[in-house]
Amino acid sequence: MSQNFRHSEILEIARREGKVTVDGLAEHFGVTLQTIRRDLSDLADAGHLERVHGGAVMPSGTTNIGYEERRGLNPEAKSAIARTCAARIPDDISLFLNIGTSTEAVAREILHHSKLMVVTNNMNVANILVANPRCDVIVTGGHLRRADGGLVGNLAVDTISQFKFDLAVVGCSALDADGDMMDFDFQEVNVSRTILRQSRKTFLVADHTKFSRTAPARIASLADVDAFFTDRPLSPDLDALCRGWDTEVVVCGA
Repeated sequence: MSQNFRHSEILEIARREGKVTVDGLAEHFGVTLQTIRRDLSDLADAGHLERVHGGAVMPSGTTNIGYEERRGLNPEAKSAIARTCAARIPDDISLFLNIGTSTEAVAREILHHSKLMVVTNNMNVANILVANPRCDVIVTGGHLRRADGGLVGNLAVDTISQFKFDLAVVGCSALDADGDMMDFDFQEVNVSRTILRQSRKTFLVADHTKFSRTAPARIASLADVDAFFTDRPLSPDLDALCRGWDTEVVVCGA
């Protein structure tokens, strides 16, 4: 069976059932798990599917995929991005880490940093950094979003507005071709804008799966960040925009 035929049928199954699994597709087509993983990666890169742990789902422009599924998406690339980003975070600074699986990966990579004051609206980040006794952790407060441990709303915004951070490391749910960082939750967008406004320097951490996703709410532009850490080169047009904005693009090897 040709790859193009498999791709078409995979998409048809995904539209009908909402989700496909690697094991189920391998049995259905009589091919290896590795072949199906390649098929799903190709379809995800083309924007037709979104990879989740063990399979893929149809993409949505208005609803984010589940947090646990996002945690299992592209973990090697997220770890490489986090290591590279953490190497650029000095000791003895004030740092903000926001909501997201990529920022959680950065938190794990700064467990040996010292003299950090980390402010976060991510309960998962706070729990990770408990293991670093040389790091003071401040949690913003706000409305707890149980799905991912995020704190959003006016209380989070008010707390963040009281600080001026040396550095913020942020993530996003999607990245438009024109360089706009996007998200699904309007309350979270307001928090993210406040973080950018209250930070002297900003790093964005986002893997290539964000390039093919869409979301309804705009956070800011890549022009508003100092460095963008990702795992694949940008399109020539977006790369040229970043050069014009003096936004450093750091491609991190897995």
